[in-house]
Amino acid sequence: MKATARKPAKATARTAVDAGAAPRRPLDDLLLYRLSRLLAVAGSMVIRLCEGRFGITRREWRLIATLASRGELGSSQLAEHAQLDRARTSKAVGSLVAKKLVSRVARAGDRRQVRLGLTDSGQALYDELFPLVTAINAELMGALDAGEAERFDAALHRLQERAERMVAQAVLPKADRGRRQSAAAR
Repeated sequence: MKATARKPAKATARTAVDAGAAPRRPLDDLLLYRLSRLLAVAGSMVIRLCEGRFGITRREWRLIATLASRGELGSSQLAEHAQLDRARTSKAVGSLVAKKLVSRVARAGDRRQVRLGLTDSGQALYDELFPLVTAINAELMGALDAGEAERFDAALHRLQERAERMVAQAVLPKADRGRRQSAAAR
């Protein structure tokens, strides 16, 4: 049998570039995507500790850590400092109260206003979990030398400030979360 050279097959499909459309860019070019991936990978260790060893969610951990660092807070203040919406904060607080990790004390004269604080059990959980989370963060940051870590920290501060300014100036629609479908079905 005689070997014959194969001719390259003709491309039949046109690419976005051929069609005059903008070239496709990978998600890896986007800072928020890359940060999300980093959090998903490295943060999974924290989530496993929280859920598997301590029986709390990452959201509950965030509230515990916020109360540990800021002291007693009102529910709205806690939501703001933890950067969570009030509904999710309320649900997580209810769970933490049920687990006896957070206390909820109504203010004298106005039962609608409550102060939230860590119970002794909540403080003990924080005291045990925080060093473990700190060690995970330290090991991750070990990929950078001291100068890189300093510059990275400064860059994160600048990015956070810029993001907060962008959100304050943005006029964006709120998430629909299915309300339009519910209204249309009526």
